[in-house]
Amino acid sequence: MQFRPCIDIHNGSVKQIVGGSLKDQNDRATENFISEYDAAYYAGFYKGNGIKGGHVILLNSKDSEYYEKTKDQALQALAAYPGGLQIGGGITAENAETFLDAGASHVIVTSYVFRNGMIDFERLDKLKKAVGKDRLVLDLSCRFGEGDYYVCTDRWQKMTDYALTDENLDLLSDWCDEFLIHAVDVEGRSEGIDRQLAGILGDWADHQSQFHEKVTYAGGVKDFEDLEYLADLGRGHINVTIGSSLDLFGGPMKWEEVLKFIENTGSEDEKRRKQ
Repeated sequence: MQFRPCIDIHNGSVKQIVGGSLKDQNDRATENFISEYDAAYYAGFYKGNGIKGGHVILLNSKDSEYYEKTKDQALQALAAYPGGLQIGGGITAENAETFLDAGASHVIVTSYVFRNGMIDFERLDKLKKAVGKDRLVLDLSCRFGEGDYYVCTDRWQKMTDYALTDENLDLLSDWCDEFLIHAVDVEGRSEGIDRQLAGILGDWADHQSQFHEKVTYAGGVKDFEDLEYLADLGRGHINVTIGSSLDLFGGPMKWEEVLKFIENTGSEDEKRRKQ
């Protein structure tokens, strides 16, 4: 289990929002926190503290009047921490290389590879050829409905027919290096993790050794009890992102204590594996 930091950018500012509230119309979202610092500040902070593998997310659509301002913030973050951050939001096969050249370790993609609610394998293949499997993260952020979790696209506003099943995860694991999965129903609410989703991800990763610590869960973490549940449900194999509850974004959980907790959890997991 690793801590994966985040830098979410909306309307040109680093923010924490309620994920399910995001609307492209009028660039609206319910805001939990608006930072006085820019994205490069957070990138430099993560770099200075050796925290790798975080994600920068552009939360404005390309049609937004704020998109260029948001993109500029993202590029400044990548420049401040070359190779230390992933980037997502509007990534395509055509522009992915631009972000990699700007310093991203990986590109994160959802909407580009979905069409009519299902995976477009032609686009997925094109993207894989453009950046390589080892630099591609698939964002399978999802909501629960009709007995399964279904992938959401377009900044979590559109629900697809693509279920988050073991079979589908197995299939997509051949195309990417990592998965990033926001639990959209609890994202930004700081009311507790989606335990059912965490269990599904942990069970799958437990049987896929190449994806140990290459699945990142985000959504709802409110306290250290949630981290204990996540470590248990995730079998120690899934990573965690904390947004609104982290002290860096106005929350009660101190980042130093989070890192210490996860380090200690990892040590205990290693002891159990050796027994």
